[in-house]
Amino acid sequence: MRRDDRRKGVLALVVLGLPSLWACGPRPAPVVPPAASVSAASAASSVPATPAPPERVLEADAYTRYELLGPGSGRFRILYEVTAVDPGATFYFNPIRKGSVASDEAVLDRATAQGLAFEVVSGAEAAAGGLPEADPATSYLRVRLPRPVPAEGGVRLLIDKTYTDAKSYFAEGEGAERIVFSRPLGVRRNAIVLPAGYEVTGCNVPAQILTEPDGRLSVSFLHTGPDPAPLVIEGRRLAQAAPPASPPAMAAPPVPAGPAVPAAPAAGARSEAERLAERAHQDREIVYFLQPPETHAFSLYHDYTEARPGVDRYLNVVRTGSTVSAPSARNLDTGEALAVEIVRGDALPKSGSAGEDDVAPDAQVVIVRFPAIAEKGSMRLRISETYTDPGSYRSEGDELTFDRTFGRPRNSVVLPAGCSLTASSIPSVVRETPDGRIRLDFVNPRPDEIAVLIKARRRPAPATLATEGNR
Repeated sequence: MRRDDRRKGVLALVVLGLPSLWACGPRPAPVVPPAASVSAASAASSVPATPAPPERVLEADAYTRYELLGPGSGRFRILYEVTAVDPGATFYFNPIRKGSVASDEAVLDRATAQGLAFEVVSGAEAAAGGLPEADPATSYLRVRLPRPVPAEGGVRLLIDKTYTDAKSYFAEGEGAERIVFSRPLGVRRNAIVLPAGYEVTGCNVPAQILTEPDGRLSVSFLHTGPDPAPLVIEGRRLAQAAPPASPPAMAAPPVPAGPAVPAAPAAGARSEAERLAERAHQDREIVYFLQPPETHAFSLYHDYTEARPGVDRYLNVVRTGSTVSAPSARNLDTGEALAVEIVRGDALPKSGSAGEDDVAPDAQVVIVRFPAIAEKGSMRLRISETYTDPGSYRSEGDELTFDRTFGRPRNSVVLPAGCSLTASSIPSVVRETPDGRIRLDFVNPRPDEIAVLIKARRRPAPATLATEGNR
């Protein structure tokens, strides 16, 4: 069942065939990477048992922004960003949490900023209309999607609604001197904005404290635990600031654009604005798929949202020490393939942009071209590449080593088939993919890099059972 406060993880597998010299078990057959679904297990999987069919994944990339309204009103505005990823779906269902009364609903297509039609339906209607797992005791927003969900993409939505829930948001003391927001949050990326004139006096989860352009304070965090975060935020009205007569109108948060050249400067060289950017709302993510280590090669894809009006290309400057090959790109909003080329830095067309024009002359640059972004619009991109980097990925005997810094909030590494994880320097969530490979998911809520060192070995061959004929 979908929940507006529960994010189902998405596993997208990219397996690119390379010669298997350092064998970690049979090499899976090449498959095309779906944008937001689990690939079928390879016929040549090293796991003898038939894998269970993948779970039906309905949504991904959830982020929730709560704006606390008038103290004592029990009301808070919710801006919920989510991507519908069930291929072919024409409706999306968003539950109204039990105990909350919803009002002022609106839904936007984030690719075009156009409003979408929706209606409130019962759980029975949702079950009959495309969500068989719907809770009969829950009401749902049924959103008509602007286009069927593409097989290799998704439909990005912004759901705007206001809840009244005095158990989750309440005031204490004379004149609402103190406020409390207490609510379990299952979505991994969240921000809670306090009313104007209130300071943060308590927060029970590690979080960034940031100041909004209008002066309000926000509490933003990435939740890494397996269960919903039991969030409790406490605030106090500042003596010199009276609460506003009416809550300020707040537009939907912009999609983070990010730099055209996603370099990661040293922490000391970064501006205060970069260091104080909201980490939970950053939407770049990357997945590495390690090939046989004697090739020093790993395929990868990284997802990125472009929202700057007029921008019509993306530049990926290849990290020093790495060599890129076989780049491709896709518009995840439509599933459409995009034009891609590799150039040297000295052949890069000048744009007048400091970030683009500062590229080293001998650097490899992958250019992805797409239609210019419209005003208020955005595009979700997926760039796939294969890197060769002996400094980051190597083998010694039967042990492989992957040693690389990650600057994005969300990064994942998938080991070669038939390999067993023996060490990871940075905490990660470990799981087995449907084709029997080991995947490590790293979440870094801090605005800095993590130095990830992974080691793995070949699994021993399964023992052969003796029979009467070979004893």
